[in-house]
Amino acid sequence: MKTNSYPSHEKLKKKYEIDLLFGKGKWLSVDNVRIIHLKSSEKLSIDSHKIGVSVSKKFFKRAVDRNRIKRLLRESYRLNKSVYTEAFGEKSIAMLFWASKDLPEHFSDVEKQFLNLCKKKLG
Repeated sequence: MKTNSYPSHEKLKKKYEIDLLFGKGKWLSVDNVRIIHLKSSEKLSIDSHKIGVSVSKKFFKRAVDRNRIKRLLRESYRLNKSVYTEAFGEKSIAMLFWASKDLPEHFSDVEKQFLNLCKKKLG
């Protein structure tokens, strides 16, 4: 399997997983990127890591802007998956959010903030 991929089994889709994440997950923020994550434990069994992406309709009324930010967040995850798994674990579920009213100008800005988020979790 390719290391730089985002296959469907890594996508957070199931309602009960999302509800569990919001019920018991922990929040972490760096600049404009925010994440809620939950690791596998003795009480909670997670098979593999899954990640979802969400952008607020409150901040971005136009769907084209929300979709662009979601694409940028997914791409930063896809390219830096090894850093993410090192920081959050192989067996975890998480959801990324863009927590700003400002539209990012470049992909490099989003990627830098994503990497800083992972480094904050490690450090």
